[in-house]
Amino acid sequence: MMEKMSEENIEDVRVLEAQIEHLQAEVAALQRQQQDNHKDITFHLRGHMQDAMSYVCGQKQAGEKEKVLSKLTEEVEELEEDLKLQTQMNGISLNSCTTKTLQSSGRQLVQQLCVSGHCSELVFQVEFLLSEVKKSQRSERTIRDLNVVMDTSDLQNFSSFLSGVEESTDLLLFFRTLRTFSDRCDDRRRTFQHFQEKYPSVVSLPGGCRSAVMTLSHPELSGCVLFVHWSIEVSREGRVTPKIELLTKIPEKALRLFPSQAVSGAAEAFQSLLRILGPEAAVESVIMAVSLSQDT
Repeated sequence: MMEKMSEENIEDVRVLEAQIEHLQAEVAALQRQQQDNHKDITFHLRGHMQDAMSYVCGQKQAGEKEKVLSKLTEEVEELEEDLKLQTQMNGISLNSCTTKTLQSSGRQLVQQLCVSGHCSELVFQVEFLLSEVKKSQRSERTIRDLNVVMDTSDLQNFSSFLSGVEESTDLLLFFRTLRTFSDRCDDRRRTFQHFQEKYPSVVSLPGGCRSAVMTLSHPELSGCVLFVHWSIEVSREGRVTPKIELLTKIPEKALRLFPSQAVSGAAEAFQSLLRILGPEAAVESVIMAVSLSQDT
C-alpha cells in the first residue's frame, strides 16, 4: 500500500515539475519579447523621445527625470503642431494608431498596424501588415494583408475601388482618392443645403443634406415631384466622377396638362443645362421652373 502511494506521489511530482518547466519557458519567452519590443521602440525613436523611452526602460538615472520630461513635452508639442499642419494640408485626421509586433529577428521585422480616422464626415479604419527586411545598408518595407473598413452611405459607389486598393495594397491611392471623394461629397452637401435654405417651399432633403437626393415640388402641383439624384462614382482606378440626373414623378392627371414630349425630355434637357451652365446653375434653373416664379 505504501509503495503504491509512493509511486503515485512520484508521478504527481513529475507532472508538477513538467508544468513548472513549461511555465518557466513561457515566462522567459515573454521576457525576451518585451525586451525586443523595447528595442524596437527605442530603435525607431530619436532625440528627446529616445531619451524619454530610455528613462522609462530604466536605462537612465532618475536624476535626469525633470530634464527628460521637459524635453519630451517640447517634442510632443512640436509633433502636435506638425500633425495639425498635415491635417490642414491633406484633410485627413487620425484618431488612433496601434502597432503590434508579430515577428522580430535580426533581419526581419513584421508589425500589424491599425489606423483609424476621418476625412470630413467619412470615417475609415485601415489594417495592414508592415514587413521590414534589412539588406546590407538599406531596409526594404512592404505592405500586405490590407483591409479597409469605411462608414459611409455611399459605400456602394466605393466598394469596387476599395476591393482594388486591398488587392494592390496602394495606401497612397486610397488616401488621395478618399480626399477627392470627400471634397465632392462636401460640394454636394453645400449645394443642397444652399438651395434648401434659399427655396424652402420648393426644395426638400428627405435623407438630409448629405444624401444623394433632393426633391423639388410646388405646393399647388400636388403629386408632381422632380428628383435631383447626385451620385459620386469612384472607379477601380480611383477616378472620382460626380453624376447628376433629373428624375420625374408626374401623376396621370397632371400629364394631361403637360405636353408628353416636354415631360419625357426633361432629363435630356437637364443634361444639356449641366454641360452649358454647370451643376449649381443647372439645378437652380430647374428649381426656378418648378417654383413658377423667380421671387419664390
